[in-house]
Amino acid sequence: MKTANPDASPAVVFRDVVKVYNGRVTALDHVSFEIPRGATVALLGPNGAGKSTAIDTMLGLRTPTSGLVRVLGMTPAHAVAAGKIGGMVQTGGLPEGAKVSELISLFRQLYRDRRSQAELLALAGLTGLADRRVDQLSGGQSQRVRFALALAGRPDLLFLDEPTAALDVEARREFWASVRAIAAQGTTVLFATHYLDEADANASRVIVVSHGRVLADGTPAQIKAYTSVRTIRFSTPAPDTSVLLGLPGVSDVLADGDAVTVRSGDADATLPALYALGQPVRGLDVGGGGLEEALLALTSDDDSSARASDLSGPARSFRPSPPSRPSHLFSEASDPSETSRPSLTTKAG
Repeated sequence: MKTANPDASPAVVFRDVVKVYNGRVTALDHVSFEIPRGATVALLGPNGAGKSTAIDTMLGLRTPTSGLVRVLGMTPAHAVAAGKIGGMVQTGGLPEGAKVSELISLFRQLYRDRRSQAELLALAGLTGLADRRVDQLSGGQSQRVRFALALAGRPDLLFLDEPTAALDVEARREFWASVRAIAAQGTTVLFATHYLDEADANASRVIVVSHGRVLADGTPAQIKAYTSVRTIRFSTPAPDTSVLLGLPGVSDVLADGDAVTVRSGDADATLPALYALGQPVRGLDVGGGGLEEALLALTSDDDSSARASDLSGPARSFRPSPPSRPSHLFSEASDPSETSRPSLTTKAG
């Protein structure tokens, strides 16, 4: 069993990294961070933020325009050649005609230090699918195969890019149980996801990027503390979302039958105004802001800054500000290495 070595070089060193596509699109803008060995880190941000470019650069799939990248004390290419990195990326097909067991067996032969066939099938939830051809698998099952292949060589560093995008709820739960088991053995894990509950539950650290720059870096609790947004839940007959959206401090309203979820940047002002409407309010619950609210606040503030400044300069320090209502937040990707993904939130009105 591998254990984390705090005295070893960092698992990842990203120092003043710039990546420019076609001489005009800046995907990474002087990005710097370090990831210690044994950490589980979530890389979060809107579409086009530069997440996939950063991961591809650490995997040696892309060369930075400038800056220093070191993985496990060596260049990404050397780390990959040494079999120390496992990667589960968004793109890349599986060979048709091969059985799941045959493909995993083939990948195992590429590594001197490798997991057993049975362990890989179990970790990826593929034991019952071992004899099925890969072209007969569903999207979620194919993701499980990619996960098994990424683990074949007992990597010291594991990259996961949107790993649960095609998985159902139960498969997602099983997937993260396997990731936690691998992390407990000392493997460093870096993942990008749009399922923010996964980042909150599984990451020891969160790095938020937008417009190719790091906006915030800390524990999930520290990131969530960057916003004053509160989530207010209650039930009321025939809720009028347009009226609720007009209450002071409210930025979002979601109604499902009589059940209402309101996000407010000023709960002290929202609650009296809610009761002043004269409608019955039952089961009121006020909760703290989550990662989603923090990302909305961080990236909407960064969008405003981006429109008013030259993004080719150094990344600015994060400045807390009240969240706005950006309907464009998770729109089509601008990073050529990333594909468009569904919005995290649904806006009322």
